[in-house]
Amino acid sequence: MRTTVVVIALAFAALSGIGLVSISAQTAGNWTNLFNGKDLSNWNVTGNADWRVADGVIEATKARGFLLTKQSYTDFEMRADVWVTADSNGGILFRITKPEDPGIENGYELNMNDKRADQTGRTGSIVNVAKPLVQYDSGGKWTTVVITAKGPHMVATLNGIKTAEADDAKYARGPVSLQAAGGIVRYRNVQIRELR
Repeated sequence: MRTTVVVIALAFAALSGIGLVSISAQTAGNWTNLFNGKDLSNWNVTGNADWRVADGVIEATKARGFLLTKQSYTDFEMRADVWVTADSNGGILFRITKPEDPGIENGYELNMNDKRADQTGRTGSIVNVAKPLVQYDSGGKWTTVVITAKGPHMVATLNGIKTAEADDAKYARGPVSLQAAGGIVRYRNVQIRELR
C-alpha cells in the first residue's frame, strides 16, 4: 500500500513537471527580448537624451532622444514596463518610417504624458490617431504597456486596461522606439513578438 502511494505521488510529480515545462514553453512563445538588461547594444540611439542602464532598467532624465530597434516590424505585439513622473513625457513609437528623426509625423506613438497640454494625446492615447478611452494616470508607478498592431488595427493597454483602439493605415512597417521627451523616463522588460 505504501509503495503504491509513493509510486502515485512520483507519477503525479512527473506529470506536474511535464505540465510546467509545457506551460512555460507556451508562455515564452516567440517573444524576443529587445533589452538585455545590461546595456543598449540592441538599440540604435538618436537625439540628445542621457540614456543609461542600471539594475536592469533603462533611464533618461534629459530630453530629447530615442532608442530604436535595429529591426523593422509590421504586425506585432510589444510589451514593456514604463515608469514616468506625472510631468514626464515618454512613450513607445512604432512603425517609424524615418528612423533618423522619429516622431508622430512619421510613425505612431503610444504616449505616456499625464499633463500634456492637449489631453486628447495624453497617456494611453495613440497620438493624433486615437484619443484615450479612459483617463489613466501613469505618474510615479510602473505601468505595463502592451501594443498590438495587426494590419491597420492597433490596440493599446496599460496595466490590462484598454486605453486606445484604432484603424489607421498611414504607416505599415518600421522600427519601434523608446522615447525620452522630458522628465525622468524608465523602461524595463521590453519584449516583442511578430504576428502572422
